[in-house]
Amino acid sequence: MPVRSIRTSERFGLDRLTTPIGIALLVTDVDGALRALDWDDYEHRMRELLRLQYGAVDLSDRPAPPPVRTALSRYFEGDLGQLAGIAWRIAGTPFQQKVWTALAKIPAGTTMSYGALAARIEMPKAIRAVGHANGSNPISVVLPCHRLIGADGSLVKYGGGLERKRWLLRHEGVEI
Repeated sequence: MPVRSIRTSERFGLDRLTTPIGIALLVTDVDGALRALDWDDYEHRMRELLRLQYGAVDLSDRPAPPPVRTALSRYFEGDLGQLAGIAWRIAGTPFQQKVWTALAKIPAGTTMSYGALAARIEMPKAIRAVGHANGSNPISVVLPCHRLIGADGSLVKYGGGLERKRWLLRHEGVEI
């Protein structure tokens, strides 16, 4: 459920959640909304994305709200519908926000090509721009960038690595 946000200087909490595919970094704001989800081996990239979207960011160790942790844990245990209940906020350009919001509407267990997503947001020629926005998605898994695949059905780029993308898709019942 998206909550729009204006670019502000905020302090965020940073938590870690053990998952079957590594340690997930959870960044939440003072209201408990998820601002970023990435992997511990990509922490530098996550911090850079936060900087680009919010400016200087103060991350301090703080547990994510129990509903966020519980929903993510249940997703990784197989209850795929749990992601829809996580409150999140995004910054980014209006185009990025449009792409990221559209990602949240791709159902678990399905995939979509970059071109199909571009058409869905009524910008069919913006395939490459959709790819760039997808690559800048700050909230991995919850805004399911892993569900985007190449036009030929191949796995293409995933910020957390192709093995994680493959695992997430198989976890959701997609055989690639």
